[in-house]
Amino acid sequence: MLSIGIVGLPNVGKSTLFNALTEKSVPAENYPFCTIDPSVGVVAVPDERLWKLSEMSHSAKTIPAAIEFVDIAGLVKGASDGEGLGNQFLSHIRETDAIAEVVRIFEDENVLHVSGGVDPLRDIEVINLELILADMQTVSKRLANIERDVKRGDKPAIAEKAAGEKIMKVLEEGKLAQTAELTDDEKNIVKSLHLISMKPILYVLNKKAGAKNLDEMAGDERYTQVKKFLQDSGSVFVTVDAGIEQELASIPAEEKETFRKELGAGDDNGVNELIKKSYELLGLQTFLTTGETESRAWTIRRGATAPEAGAAIHTDFQEKFIRAEVVHYDDLVREGSYAAAREKGMLRTEGKEYVMKDGDVVEFRI
Repeated sequence: MLSIGIVGLPNVGKSTLFNALTEKSVPAENYPFCTIDPSVGVVAVPDERLWKLSEMSHSAKTIPAAIEFVDIAGLVKGASDGEGLGNQFLSHIRETDAIAEVVRIFEDENVLHVSGGVDPLRDIEVINLELILADMQTVSKRLANIERDVKRGDKPAIAEKAAGEKIMKVLEEGKLAQTAELTDDEKNIVKSLHLISMKPILYVLNKKAGAKNLDEMAGDERYTQVKKFLQDSGSVFVTVDAGIEQELASIPAEEKETFRKELGAGDDNGVNELIKKSYELLGLQTFLTTGETESRAWTIRRGATAPEAGAAIHTDFQEKFIRAEVVHYDDLVREGSYAAAREKGMLRTEGKEYVMKDGDVVEFRI
């Protein structure tokens, strides 16, 4: 299951966001091998298509795709040297697929900032520097360990050293490991290092209800700077109000919009947007299965073939793949049933080379 670590400095709304997310949690028993831990929440990926399919098929169960969010111990300056809960922070974050970095952009005299004042770009630099320093320790140690193999001409060690030195160069420049220009082979070589700053980062800008977003803060140099950083680095980011999202999370769906407007949040649903952006960040998409037993959403990488998609359900579906019957969600719902879609020629038989599209509804034949 996809796992995202939520990180941030103290008093930026990290745990508030985690609480808002976990109010959307789904039963863990639907997802084998899921970690059971109070700091871990299995969260449904919002997808209206799934519920419409379930209604159409009169499914007994409806199971959404899910993301595991992990509330990482708070980060402080010096975490890479063990300050605060630094070692715990680093060990947990290494196990996640991506990082959601919570950055405070709201002013509140009742919520003290650990650095004395709100400055989102400075906060990003503090967090990212700790990731970089931790990775420098990892790479430096590894390069020292393989030096003997390099000297005796071991080819894998020589290739690993070349990749490691490329990464060390960008780290020493104060840049994230993900900015190193590596070949595909070199990326595979360094995977075993589990470098933190190699992970994709989603920046989560935490604001207050009714507060302006970055586009409306052009007159404030602090926000101009962070916006420029996000644009120049091509970073994926989302703006949320973690406090309001936490308040709204436990309110019945039919009452949410009324309360959202009363609390000054308008139509903005930051938590759903955060989950969707997480999918974008990691290059993922969804395919669907539906029937009387269950309707279910499955997560696959963009560009996956039909047999690879089948493996998300069971390895047999990839190994014994014969064909897949595929219809796009839009066509299936418009026609109202598989039979009607087949009659109109919208239900296709696809083979092993078929590349899946987001929203495909599939029945595998093995």
